Amino acid sequence: MQNSSPKTYFFNLIFSFHCLYHQHSKAMAALRKLLLPKNTSVVISTSPIYLSRRGIVSKLFVGGLSFYTTEKGLSEAFSQHGQVIEAKIVTDKVSERSKGFGFVTYASEDEAEKALQEMNGKPLNGRVIFVDYAKPKTDGGGMPIARGPPEPPVEQ
Repeated sequence: MQNSSPKTYFFNLIFSFHCLYHQHSKAMAALRKLLLPKNTSVVISTSPIYLSRRGIVSKLFVGGLSFYTTEKGLSEAFSQHGQVIEAKIVTDKVSERSKGFGFVTYASEDEAEKALQEMNGKPLNGRVIFVDYAKPKTDGGGMPIARGPPEPPVEQ
């Protein structure tokens, strides 16, 4: 890793924070102009580990997958449209069988957008897949699981 000045470290910290929450390149260009003097270059690692930890990647949801589609096959199909950082097929915990959907993570928003446009509605392993931007995970949600009889009402 290269030696970096405190200003570069501060910029990378702000850059990472911003990308985690917004992932907008235009806003980052404006922030870069405010924080860095002209003719200053900042080297940002492009390793997959750095990218995935910093949230600089774009993740797509892929539904309608064949049960025979593998993570390698998913990655190969989507890598035609950009640098795939990760391709993950969601499986049932008990049977370890595919649930028919997965996620593909790209190194940039542009590549993800291109893949979404090109792959949505296209066949993959004999099934028409649909592609959309992945939504952030939410805690809980859905129906609560019943655990015994309901609590008696509290008198006031």
